[in-house]
Amino acid sequence: MNRSLTRGFNQLLKVEGLRLGSLAILVGLASGAGVWIFKLLIEKLGKLLFSNLSGGWVILIPVAGGLLVGVLRQRAFEGEKVHGTASIMQAIALAGGRLRYQLAPLKSVAAILSIGSGASVGPEDPSVQIGANLGSLVGQRLQLSEERLRSLVAGGAASAIAAAFNAPIAGVFFALELLIGGLNSHDLGMILVAAVVSSVFTQAVEGGSPAFPIPAYTFSSAWEFPLYLLLGLVCGMIAAIYISLLYKFHDLFHQWLIPQPFKTAIAGAIVGGVGFFLPQLFGVGYETIGEVLRGEHWGIGILLVLMLGKTILTPLSLGGGFVGGVFAPSLFIGAMAGSLFGQIADGLIPTLNIQPPAFALVGMAAVLAGAVHAPLTAILLLFEMTHDYRIILPLMFSVAVSLIVSQYLQQDSVYSKGLARVGIRLDRGRDVDLLSMLTVGEVMRTEVQTLNETMGLDEAAELFARTRRHGLPVLDDQGKLVGVLTLQDLDRAVEKKQTTVGEACIRNIEVAFPDEPLSAALQRMSRRDIGRIPVVNRQDPRQLVGILRRADIIHAYQVALVRRASQRHRNAAIRLDAFTPSNLDIYELQVEPGSLADGKCLCEIPLPAGCVIASVRRNEQVFVPKGSTCLQAGDRLVIVNDRKGQELSRDEIQAILRRKDEH
Repeated sequence: MNRSLTRGFNQLLKVEGLRLGSLAILVGLASGAGVWIFKLLIEKLGKLLFSNLSGGWVILIPVAGGLLVGVLRQRAFEGEKVHGTASIMQAIALAGGRLRYQLAPLKSVAAILSIGSGASVGPEDPSVQIGANLGSLVGQRLQLSEERLRSLVAGGAASAIAAAFNAPIAGVFFALELLIGGLNSHDLGMILVAAVVSSVFTQAVEGGSPAFPIPAYTFSSAWEFPLYLLLGLVCGMIAAIYISLLYKFHDLFHQWLIPQPFKTAIAGAIVGGVGFFLPQLFGVGYETIGEVLRGEHWGIGILLVLMLGKTILTPLSLGGGFVGGVFAPSLFIGAMAGSLFGQIADGLIPTLNIQPPAFALVGMAAVLAGAVHAPLTAILLLFEMTHDYRIILPLMFSVAVSLIVSQYLQQDSVYSKGLARVGIRLDRGRDVDLLSMLTVGEVMRTEVQTLNETMGLDEAAELFARTRRHGLPVLDDQGKLVGVLTLQDLDRAVEKKQTTVGEACIRNIEVAFPDEPLSAALQRMSRRDIGRIPVVNRQDPRQLVGILRRADIIHAYQVALVRRASQRHRNAAIRLDAFTPSNLDIYELQVEPGSLADGKCLCEIPLPAGCVIASVRRNEQVFVPKGSTCLQAGDRLVIVNDRKGQELSRDEIQAILRRKDEH
């Protein structure tokens, strides 16, 4: 009997594996075809527009494109707080891989119009959207489990990168690093199959040549490695500036109280004006990258202008409302920066026989890794493009340095920063732990009682008794931190016949920084079994800015519980938003004191038909209400409203929750 059950189970596994493999093939094939058509339409539209208009008329092309994209954006992106790859990361982590695939065609059209009309954005993020939405469509229609659905979505995204660059391995690692957040055997098989099938299709219709020409490269001297170190430093700083500008321009345009089509048209006018003088900055810029990698002569001045121009125009385009990605612009910026660096180094050290195209290639990977914080994807992408192992060592070196510098200057990547701004922090594709939601600066005490190192121990003991503290920071005459004195140190000082605080205090101490997660500081305190830790300025580790005590952490834990509840409440809204069709609205509203809902059971509140309260957050608790659930003032409600029913707006529903009870 047991053998029969085992055989049946194994047979079922084979059938299930065959089914999932077939779905991965379907998603890979559909994604490859979709990305191929997408790229073809962009190319056709760009040639149609820019070949028929010349001179000053080219300025109007991005303006007209901006007006059309602005209109489409109002429809396709309504209610979405994060877009592009960040929205896929959010869907995989919080919504089980459920995407609004119904809007994918509109988003693709908006991206085609954006790139075809010359906006300084890339096609890879929209391509990833195509693949991911196809995976979500197949998974949702077949009612797959969330685990399988996430795998299909990630497989679609990997297929898109494989089709865009003819780089299936880079596509797989893109999905694992950015979307899944780690290596998972359940996900890996489907992702691999989808990426390979997509790449095979792309090679069948486009050929097997790499996305960019391969520059000649020979490693002539170990003295080149310090130059690649400097290149990594430069690219890391550029990537951090690039990330910062993306969100600064987003905030700038968001503050303008004018219709979206006008915002996008204004951004298009600026792009058109700059592109009139520098046409290389129109669109994706792959042709310019190819010329640089082929070693065609570009002066230092024009390389610098193109690098700066792309670094500014891409954030401007995206902030203004054009639809596209940051992937290709990162490669463009890196190619210009690397070639510029290589030419300067060749002029300063001609004996090394430096080849600027090789530095351009490494610069592409370094800026990309610094921007998206996906080093393996960047390394493998460029390795698959060159098929040359000789470039891999300087490539890995510069990418690692760029990533370290970029993460030091910008904690978040270009994608995770967008999620963090709406209160979503992910680690390895999942929610971060509780105390990582708070920083030391949010919890520390800034009013700190201190001791001077010249103070006598009797005076210090009196101060301990008066303040009821068990340990205090010690400063020198210049107000700089030198150590910490505890009650135990006072007892030991009597035995050692020490007389001053400076003699008795501990100088080898642990410190914390205001911008680091509270969990990291707590680990440090636990490791040394200490009850307090000085908080210092990161730029000046001897400048005391506060102190963190165990009591503060206990209080902060309660704050973190409330934040986690708020996050869970928001996640519930995100999941609902992914489940519901486009005719439903998701609101988050609060019950006002003394309102009709305050103190009443859910069944007693006169909400209209088609309006449902799906989730309630009360302090640190989140729960699904029943008809007998009594609401209280301050409750945060997730409300699902059917616009086809009563046609009530968010304000009208909120008015019901705020209306005073007349009885």
